[in-house]
Order: sequence, then structure tokens, then C-alpha cells
Amino acid sequence: MKLLKPRLWVSNLSDIPLQELKNIGIKGLIIDIDNTLVAWDADSPKPEVVEWMKKAREYGFQITLVSNNKPSRVQHMQAHFFVKGLPRAKKPFSYGLKKALRMMKLSRRETAVIGDQIFTDVLGGNRMGMYTILVTPIKSKEFWWTTLVRKVEKKLLKQMKPYR
Repeated sequence: MKLLKPRLWVSNLSDIPLQELKNIGIKGLIIDIDNTLVAWDADSPKPEVVEWMKKAREYGFQITLVSNNKPSRVQHMQAHFFVKGLPRAKKPFSYGLKKALRMMKLSRRETAVIGDQIFTDVLGGNRMGMYTILVTPIKSKEFWWTTLVRKVEKKLLKQMKPYR
């Protein structure tokens, strides 16, 4: 159960305390795309998400988008946010997360993983000893497989109390 529990659980990106992350030594953010930054079926992010990413960069955070999605989706989002990206990351396995760390030249302890799924983003980040942040999914309609996984997640989340 410990590997599935995020260090921080927020309703949306704007609830993430960027200054607090900086204060505890976080220098890099590995961020999921679908249902974390944009709805899984959206072509572009909302203006407030673009603004949040800009603010995070102004705080000095290195940012890498890490997604299990295909390269064209990740490249499209990179263009919106002006950050690095890594497709087909195979989360929760360490492959993509380790590659993102190398790209940013940061350690696990200096990096936070932000995502909307317990069994990919949180589990992957926790297994590697990173600071994990769970964001409530943007949209409830999803791929059929994710919909099934969400039913299990929902039961687990009832046992956890949100941080913010």
C-alpha cells in the first residue's frame, strides 16, 4: 500500500506548492500528459495550464513530460509547453523515469513525479524514491483499460485523505 500512496494529493496543478517543493530540494518535475495536463482526448491545453507550466519554469524547475503515449502526442504537447518530452515511457517501470532523470541530469531525490494515476505515475515514482504528486484526473471519460483501473484506484483513494 505504501508504494501506491502519493506524498501529495491535489485537485489540480494550481494546488501544487511550487515554493515548498523548491524549499525541500526539488529541482525537476516529471509530468504526465493525459488527464494531468490535458484531457486525454484534447488537442491543446487550457490557458491556465500553459500559465502554470510557465510559472514552474520561472521557479527554476526543469520539466520533462513523460508519457506512455505515442511520440506524436508527446511532441505535440512539448510544442505547447516548451519542455522536453519522452514517449512510450512504460510507467510504472523505471525505464522512462530513469531516462528523464538522465535528460535533466538530476537525482531521484531532486525530482517530483506529477500524474493522475496511482498504478503508473505514483507507483513508478515511489518505486524509484521520488517525491510523488497525484492530481485528480481532468476528465472522467478515458480509454477502456484506464476506466477499469480507475475502479480499483477509486477504492484505494477512499482509504487515503487528500493533502490539499
